[in-house]
Amino acid sequence: MAFKKDSFVGTMIFTVTLCLLCSFMITGTAELLKERKLVKKRDELKRNVLIAADVDIADKDFRAIFDKNVKPTLVTLDTGEEDKEANVLDFDDRMASINPETSRKPKKDTAKIKSRADQARVFKVFDDNGKLASVVVPIYGKGLWSMIYGYIAVQPDFNTIENVVFYEHGETPGIGDFLNDPDWTDKWHGKQIFNAKGKISFKVVKGGAKADDVNGVDAVSGATMTGRGVQRSVQFWFGAEGFEMFFNKLKASEG
Repeated sequence: MAFKKDSFVGTMIFTVTLCLLCSFMITGTAELLKERKLVKKRDELKRNVLIAADVDIADKDFRAIFDKNVKPTLVTLDTGEEDKEANVLDFDDRMASINPETSRKPKKDTAKIKSRADQARVFKVFDDNGKLASVVVPIYGKGLWSMIYGYIAVQPDFNTIENVVFYEHGETPGIGDFLNDPDWTDKWHGKQIFNAKGKISFKVVKGGAKADDVNGVDAVSGATMTGRGVQRSVQFWFGAEGFEMFFNKLKASEG
C-alpha cells in the first residue's frame, strides 16, 4: 500500500518523528551545557583557592598548578573527619547547606547563615617541595545586603592568615567593593585568628586597627555592617560549628 504523507497517519508519523528529533537535540545540548558549566565552576574554584593561598598564577596554567600542589578533601564539620575519596571539586556546598538531610541550623548563628552543611570542602596547599604551605577553607556570612562568599588561607600554624579572597557578594556598589580591593585584602596577610589564649579574636576595626594589633584589620568608612559581617563569618567558621574540630585534628596529626 502506498504511503500518503498528507494523510492523517502520515501527519502523525511526521509529528512524532519531529518531536523525537527535537527531544534528542535538547537533551544533547543540555548535557553539553551541563558539562561546560561544571568545567567553568571547577576553574573558578581552582583559581579562587590558589589566589586565597597567595599562589602566583599570573600568566601560568592555574589548572596544572592546582592539580600538582593542592589536595582537596571533604570534611565532616562536627567530627573533623576527612573523606578523601569524595568528589570534592563537584561537591555542591550550597545545595548541601539547604538540604535538611545534609545540613542543620547552627546553635549560635553569628554569621547569620540560617543553615550549615554537615560537610565542607577544604584545600591543603603544598609548595614545590611537598611541604604544607597553607590550608584554604571557605567562609560565608551575611553582610549588609547579601551573603558574602570567600576563601581564607591560614599558614601551617593554623592561626596566621596567608591571604583571603571574596568572590561573590551583593553589597552596596562603590562601597562594598572594598571586599575585592587588593589594597584591603593585603592587610589580612600576617594577621592572626586567635589570641595567645587560643580565643578567636579576629576583628574588623572601625577607625583602623592599631599597628601592633595582630588580630585586627582596618574597617572601611561607610561599610560598617559589611565589615562586621566579614568579621562574624571568620569567627563562625573558625569556631566550634565551623572548622575547629578539623584544625584540632590537623594540629594533632602534624605534631
